Amino acid sequence: MTKFEQIFEHILTHYRGLFATVFLLPISAIYGLYAGLRNWLAFRLNSAPSKHETRVAAVIRQIEDWKSQGAQQKLCTARSGWKTMSELVPKYKLSHRKIDVGLYDILEIDERRQIVRVEPLATMGQISRDLISRGWTLPVVPELDSLTVGGLIMGFGVETSSHKYGLFQNICLSFDIVTAEGKQLTCSPSENADLFYQIPWSHGTLGFLVAAELKIIPVKKYVRIHYQPVYSLDDMVDLFEQASRDTENHDFVEGLVYGRDQAVIMTGLFVDGVASDGALNAIGRWYKPWFYKHVQTYLAQRKEGVEYLPVRHYFHRHTRGYFWAMEEIISFGNHPLFRALLGWALPPRIELLKYTETETTRRLREKFHVVQDMLVPIRYLKKSLAYFDEHFQLYPLWLSPMAIKDNGGRHGFVHPFISKEGTMDELYVDIGAYGTPAKAGFDNAVALPALEKFVIEHSGYQALYARTFMSREDFRTMFDHTNYDLLRERLPYCRQAFDEVYDKVSTKGRCSPVEMRKLEKAG
Repeated sequence: MTKFEQIFEHILTHYRGLFATVFLLPISAIYGLYAGLRNWLAFRLNSAPSKHETRVAAVIRQIEDWKSQGAQQKLCTARSGWKTMSELVPKYKLSHRKIDVGLYDILEIDERRQIVRVEPLATMGQISRDLISRGWTLPVVPELDSLTVGGLIMGFGVETSSHKYGLFQNICLSFDIVTAEGKQLTCSPSENADLFYQIPWSHGTLGFLVAAELKIIPVKKYVRIHYQPVYSLDDMVDLFEQASRDTENHDFVEGLVYGRDQAVIMTGLFVDGVASDGALNAIGRWYKPWFYKHVQTYLAQRKEGVEYLPVRHYFHRHTRGYFWAMEEIISFGNHPLFRALLGWALPPRIELLKYTETETTRRLREKFHVVQDMLVPIRYLKKSLAYFDEHFQLYPLWLSPMAIKDNGGRHGFVHPFISKEGTMDELYVDIGAYGTPAKAGFDNAVALPALEKFVIEHSGYQALYARTFMSREDFRTMFDHTNYDLLRERLPYCRQAFDEVYDKVSTKGRCSPVEMRKLEKAG
């Protein structure tokens, strides 16, 4: 390591917050401005959407070239691995043949059919802005602005409306896929249905997504939020499950757990105006406290309350603080003075944060830092929270209810819980754990494999953007590969072109940002 590299690593390791403030925030803001302007022009001038078929034809040509040249390499998209939401970087990008799938746009909003047709790299921020301006929204709007449709379909997407509408995949009405054979297929419950139900969670191992039709619903101007602090584990679990099962009266349900016996359970409802039972809170303004800090005040005051949040502010309420992960990056980021001066620039881009990781911060992250979402049947919520408290002592925890739909028995990698008695329950809960545990002697190398074992034993699933220590056998125990394997055998060139999911999400397919920089430099 050169002297300059040593100095740079020292700064990034010991003054990460200052570096992020001085360098990463301005760069992130400039890039965000560019992306927003491009999306605005492309949609309103209708120039980019009109070229969709031409761009899809270019994808097909690239696959035909691969076939004509012997189909030797595995395929993947050309999108930079640094742009994924995972803390890891896909190293298979260095060895696989890259297919340019540069599809970023909203193609059509059909209010009569109540659908929006989009390309896979359209983002949640882009879609929510365009839809809300027209009086519509997606039924499920995953939190962070930069999440892409393709990532939410090929991976998974959840939000606090998922108790009512299911996962992001459940609001998808059809997919357009280009297969490894170079054919464009439309997949829906009535057309190529076997492929339609296997695409979610498949991580691009069945074909390249080139478009999706998503359900939209009318949106109202505000979300009325009721905050209910609770002070026992039993009350927390009972109130959360009761609210999650009440899909008629609650459009949104969320829990923030601040300790083993302390949480705030929030229920939300679309409304047209602000009533006298609560005040308007534009929580998305740059100078406002981070949402989880604001919610915690209800716990401290030991009283419930009602607020009205502008709808888009609600959808992206955790964005500025990356839930609470930003506190470990810019420890002073929630200070009133910082928010007033630079809150508008938050958050820094994920890819920039990853690219500036050092060897020291890598070692610390891999041993101590947790970024995991575990999805367990609602009946195991109490047991799961007790497990996290005993083995992690990491707070806050995020609770988001979610329905894993049965779809008449047609499902892919995940399916509803079936009890020993044969009864089905679609209701699960996403437990999001983000940060550094307080448990003495904590080590990810021990804690995460044990957590994965716990989740498997309780019929749960792991969000695959996160690190996994599972063996291939355990992975196949957690996720149902039955129909997936049959499809990969049946689709021409599929096994030749694409890895299995496990090979892309395990340590074989991903590595740390520091390791990736070394590999890129060596290559």
